[in-house]
Amino acid sequence: MSPRPARALPRRQSFAPLGLALAAGLAAPLASAALPAPPVAEKRPHEVKAPHGAVRIDEYYWLRDDTRTNPEMLAYLEAENAYADAVLAPLAPLKQRLYDEIVGRIQQDDASVPYFEDGYWYYSRFEAGKDYPIVARRKGTMEAPEEILLDQNAMAAGKDFFQVGTWEVSPDGTKLAWAEDLNGRRQYTIKVKDIASGELLDEAVTGASANIVWGDDNRTIWYVENDPKTLLTTHVKTHVIGTPVSQDKTVYTEADTSFYMGIGRTRSKQYICIGVQSTVSSEQRCTRASEPGEFFVIAPRERDVEYNADHYAGRWVITTNWQAPNYRIMTAAEDALGSRENWRELVPHKDDVLIEGIELFDGFMAIGERSEGLRRIRILKDGGESQYVKSDEPAYTMGLGMNPMPDTPWVRYTYTSFTTPNTTYEVNVETGERRLLKRDPVLGGYDPANYVTERVWVPARDGKARIPVSLVYRKGLAKDGTAPMLQYAYGSYGSSQDPRFSVQLPSLLDRGVVYALAHIRGGQELGRAWYDDGKLFNKKNTFTDFIDVTDWLVANGYAAKDRVAAMGGSAGGLLMGAVANMAPEKYRVMLSLVPFVDVVTTMLDPSIPLTTNEYDEWGNPEQEDFYAYMLSYSPYDQIEAKAYPAMFVGTGLWDSQVQYWEPAKYVARLRAKKTDDNLLVFRTNMEAGHGGKSGRFRRFAEAAEYYAFMLDQLGVEKGN
Repeated sequence: MSPRPARALPRRQSFAPLGLALAAGLAAPLASAALPAPPVAEKRPHEVKAPHGAVRIDEYYWLRDDTRTNPEMLAYLEAENAYADAVLAPLAPLKQRLYDEIVGRIQQDDASVPYFEDGYWYYSRFEAGKDYPIVARRKGTMEAPEEILLDQNAMAAGKDFFQVGTWEVSPDGTKLAWAEDLNGRRQYTIKVKDIASGELLDEAVTGASANIVWGDDNRTIWYVENDPKTLLTTHVKTHVIGTPVSQDKTVYTEADTSFYMGIGRTRSKQYICIGVQSTVSSEQRCTRASEPGEFFVIAPRERDVEYNADHYAGRWVITTNWQAPNYRIMTAAEDALGSRENWRELVPHKDDVLIEGIELFDGFMAIGERSEGLRRIRILKDGGESQYVKSDEPAYTMGLGMNPMPDTPWVRYTYTSFTTPNTTYEVNVETGERRLLKRDPVLGGYDPANYVTERVWVPARDGKARIPVSLVYRKGLAKDGTAPMLQYAYGSYGSSQDPRFSVQLPSLLDRGVVYALAHIRGGQELGRAWYDDGKLFNKKNTFTDFIDVTDWLVANGYAAKDRVAAMGGSAGGLLMGAVANMAPEKYRVMLSLVPFVDVVTTMLDPSIPLTTNEYDEWGNPEQEDFYAYMLSYSPYDQIEAKAYPAMFVGTGLWDSQVQYWEPAKYVARLRAKKTDDNLLVFRTNMEAGHGGKSGRFRRFAEAAEYYAFMLDQLGVEKGN
């Protein structure tokens, strides 16, 4: 069971290969002198005051409009989009080639691996040429007639944006509830239909998160309500089918605005649990699903103590960082709750292994772990015998797959790397047999043997850390310091970035680009300490780690010093902004997507989503010491009159995670202050939120655009 909500994080090609030792001047980038003048945003000085008396002048504050209807603001965004259209027009042929290559690698009528739950095989499938999946099931066997649960192509017809956040089938298998979003704001509407008839019931719960639990009575839906302005998950409510939404009951209210909230069922399905989670602590309360009533607390919240409890086979199993920074696994008897003193240790803490999650089965559990920056799975039998699921490569990503039924010896897991497409296996914990269920097909002549992956370790400038870096490049790289390189990182929230396969990546590798994934501090690749050393007053380690990785890779011949691109999104966009201010001369071009760049102003405003929840990540600027530190790296505040790299900045008008006005103000101030002639392109998706446009092909079109811009700036390929 995972009642804790997913943390709001970012969203994060068969061209004839060119030689890897490309000449630096092979293709001159777009010349700004021949292009139209960029838009100029009007300056309207506005005082931003902090409670301790500090005042800053924000001349572009007027670009903020919570309603997103201000005609002057919209006119500026449209002018920037028109400018982007104009300057990128010469790259249209290259963009189209990239898009065709990416889409050409996809088997368009592909389907997921079916999983069995409560008598049905569930799966999703795509139809050729269509953007959205069809969710379906078959009773008992995959040869049974197909029942379509959600035809998302039909549901999305005529809509600029469409996304299903989650869906759940009622316990008796007769009804389906789902949460849909029509603008990317992540304010969902919950709808219900009868599966057999397809009839849409007269239910529409608005302002909800993507979190649904059915009650045992097959009539009650448990959901989490969002605050309409801050999007904070404030209440857990129940809706009874056939009754007005106005009569929905509130079963729990979270008063602390630093906590996220979610609901779920335990593995045993015997309990419905509400989980609340801040950056540094958590709390879980549960009630019996058969007779919902008063909630009991697993253990009361305490600062710097996190836990997640699941129930199966008459006991509670708890993953916690209580006196264990990298987490340990504890157990508690069915009735021995309410205090951590009743917990008993099952899997002890290790300094070099981070426990990321567990799945309970009959007679054993599967444990997701991370060590040396890599994810792996350990099987622990009830008798104490332990074994690891084997890997096939030195740099990979392994994670637990869909395992809805605990009464099986088979554990399903996923495996991928930079060169291995997403693969689903299952392993028998009794016999050791491993079965390949599916490897995502990659068309267009893709051959993993054409590429090389490496894991290198880069010394950080403070002498306290060695930064792991995952690399992939086309076989035959000379490492003579002439290759172009794209370096990516995130480095916040303890979110670990793993080497995964992408159908987009071969289009870069086949053009001689080296791809480097820097596992910088602020993530959790090397355990909790790696995260702690990249947040709050240690945040600048995230930025210097990224720069140190660049310097090392250039010094060791992986890339030319004048052909380095950098990319990051959301909090990774903060990384891009900080690095652009600190070391602009080290990067030829930067791709900054939905960037969090106005740190101090945003964190001073508790009405903005993700502010109060994030004080323990960034700090609270209402306190003078945090204010001064955050101000010292905030990209918007640190822009200077100097040369900056060429930049592509992207955002979505309806972004709920990083409001559109942050990148808009950032671009406006950059345009006014920077002294170079390098291109600065700002693209706003007027129908999208944090994750960009909906639909698999539309997203590839977005990627093709900013990759075309990057390749042109690196001198890899001309647009025509």
